[in-house]
Amino acid sequence: MSAHAKFNRDDVIEKAKDLYWEKGYHATSMRNLQDVVDMRPGSIYAAFGNKDSLFKEALNRYAEQGATNLANSIAQEKTKLDGLKRFIHSVTVCNKSTTPSGMCMIVKTISELTQNDSPDLLTHATNILENVEASFVKVFQQAIDDGEINTDESAAELARYFQIQMIGLRTYSQVTNDTNAVEKYIDDIFAKFL
Repeated sequence: MSAHAKFNRDDVIEKAKDLYWEKGYHATSMRNLQDVVDMRPGSIYAAFGNKDSLFKEALNRYAEQGATNLANSIAQEKTKLDGLKRFIHSVTVCNKSTTPSGMCMIVKTISELTQNDSPDLLTHATNILENVEASFVKVFQQAIDDGEINTDESAAELARYFQIQMIGLRTYSQVTNDTNAVEKYIDDIFAKFL
């Protein structure tokens, strides 16, 4: 059996994702990774190339899980707006105590990295955030087409507004234990669409 076959790649990426999400890119050392994923640095390099490559895979995993959560939230509700509301509720209220950080991992990454120290990783994270916004544009366009929203604003403008509000609300929910206030702000966000 080869050295590469002795570990579960998905498990390693999941553990690395949670570690990077909690600590951030710069605060996560190879020693931290080694301890959490239970692999030696040489094995990590052999399997993933380097710390940056593993970080990209962790970001991709986070994005995939977010996309799945969004799709499931939409599917569980009768309207697109109710699905979006379920989604924002899940990432600001429901998952607050069960995630490594209540802050969006992509936003946390973008706020941490600079063009000088990690331009490739910054570009990768920015592209993911743009793809998330594009997903919201599609949902808002469907909501407009279905007659859920009566507005002169485009789906792109609504998606941008929603994403900005969600990023801010996720950050705010980290500094308060007032779930009722967070719930009220969620209602306020959606009042704009009605």
